[in-house]
Amino acid sequence: MSPAVFGHGHLRLYLLFVLDERPMHGYEIIQALSDRFGGTYVPSAGTIYPRLAKLETEGLVTKQSDGRKTVYAITEAGRAELDDRRDELEGIENGIGDSVRRLADEVRSSVSEAMTTLRAELAAAAREVRDDARASASSARDAASRATAAATAGAAAASEAVRDATTSMHSTISETRADGRAQVQRADVLLAEFRQDMRTELRTAAARGSVDPSVVDELESGLSRLRAQIGSRLG
Repeated sequence: MSPAVFGHGHLRLYLLFVLDERPMHGYEIIQALSDRFGGTYVPSAGTIYPRLAKLETEGLVTKQSDGRKTVYAITEAGRAELDDRRDELEGIENGIGDSVRRLADEVRSSVSEAMTTLRAELAAAAREVRDDARASASSARDAASRATAAATAGAAAASEAVRDATTSMHSTISETRADGRAQVQRADVLLAEFRQDMRTELRTAAARGSVDPSVVDELESGLSRLRAQIGSRLG
């Protein structure tokens, strides 16, 4: 939990406020906090669960199993503390509004930096395309010069063969480069999707407190094998 979002002891009070609405399991509590921040701040399971455990120890919340989930509920003692600190809670609510605006500004700044980087990458790609075009134009001029010399010498058939060979060569090079870039972009998308899916599933499992270390070990070994297989083919 970032102290820039909640002051000392404020997250503890805010958890009681959230549970005063209704009993929730851990993931629902995390989602409720995320919704109040408009998605700009999502507390981790490592932030929420230790505080819930402390509230339970103090008798301010209870927990009970509901299938595979653990549901937390506020107690009368928790409501009493909440009532005693309503003025402080109002200040926290106002602070959340400020935090949302600050975090939104940080998100906009990150997006701006990403756009700047993207524009730089696009400019570099455009330069590469122009360089390729100049190289192709130079090669075309050379081929044209050779064809003219051959025509002047009366070798019209040889000139035609040179033009055909040049056209075929440039076509093959262009197709090879385009296909290579397309495959790299496709691989980038697949890797990003895999990373996002795995991250979401692991975070969801962590929120339920059910991440088995053997799962991560299997992920690590599987990725190592896959990297070795693909590396041998690319090499």
